[in-house]
Amino acid sequence: MKLKGLAIVSLVMLSLLAGGCAEATSNGGKKEKKDDDRIHIGMSFDSFVIERWITDRNVFVSTAEGAGAVVNVQSANGDVETQIDQIRYLIDQEVDVIVVVPIDCGSLSDVLLEAKEKGIKVISYDRLALDSNVDLYISFDNEEVGRLMGDAIKEELGPEGGGIYMICGPDTDANAVEVEKGFSKAVENSNITVLYKTRCKNWNAMEGYEAVKTALENYPEVDAIMCGNDDIATQVFMDLSENRLAGKVLITGQDCDLMACQRIVQGTQLVSVYKSFETEAKAAAENAIRLAKGEDINVDSEIFDGKYTVKYLELEPLAVTADNIDSIIVDGGVHTEEEVYSR
Repeated sequence: MKLKGLAIVSLVMLSLLAGGCAEATSNGGKKEKKDDDRIHIGMSFDSFVIERWITDRNVFVSTAEGAGAVVNVQSANGDVETQIDQIRYLIDQEVDVIVVVPIDCGSLSDVLLEAKEKGIKVISYDRLALDSNVDLYISFDNEEVGRLMGDAIKEELGPEGGGIYMICGPDTDANAVEVEKGFSKAVENSNITVLYKTRCKNWNAMEGYEAVKTALENYPEVDAIMCGNDDIATQVFMDLSENRLAGKVLITGQDCDLMACQRIVQGTQLVSVYKSFETEAKAAAENAIRLAKGEDINVDSEIFDGKYTVKYLELEPLAVTADNIDSIIVDGGVHTEEEVYSR
């Protein structure tokens, strides 16, 4: 119950941060159109409830401001219409570049194409905005993320396999679909059976908690649970704890949130897939500056967004387990040793 209380407190704190950042700007909160020669960048996040987005924001803003740019950060708090309105606001502000983390990858086409018609460059960050012809998509190999989760479960269960649940991210997020695809490929042709599968709408982690309650009632003999991210894994862990199954049922996730890392060293989470948010955010900020200056970006890969072929900067994820958490997470400065091994 102590861990459950910690998780609730952490969620509340992150939610407060999200609300406080909805209108955040790095230029003192000014709302008038730009009146100087500096590069102006607008950032549109889906929300700040997920721990990692706060890190991404901070690194991006620090990198861009270090290069002399002004950054206006908006958070839609998980509401698609709010995100569309905020992007239109950034267009009205005549920013040079818009960097967007889509809530619904298929709902931003009109407003992002409108931005491009106004001469504003667009970067789709971490999630691919579909049918939008963005100037750059930057993300990790999300199919590989799923494969790493699947391989970890398959190796741990061994040739005998077992029954699993899949608590995935929303199918409105192209990344979640790719993660699910990679996971399914990893466990196919094995003795692993998917007993129950669902998705958490808009990455609502509480739906993961409710999903496990339902799944356990119908399929109690479960060996592992694939969770779309660590936020979902936290809720799944709470449910397993209440049923005295924590540590007995394998859990996967991604993002290497602090609580997930603590669970890994405590033996209650098998793996979290690490995506270097610092690398991604710095690369996005640096390329935003280049785009604003009209410079070429050194990106050779491409991806089809459903209508257009766009440039794609693809980054590689890493599977973090109890065996390598010190070298990747602690030595890498993601979380301190004291934080990770706190009990």
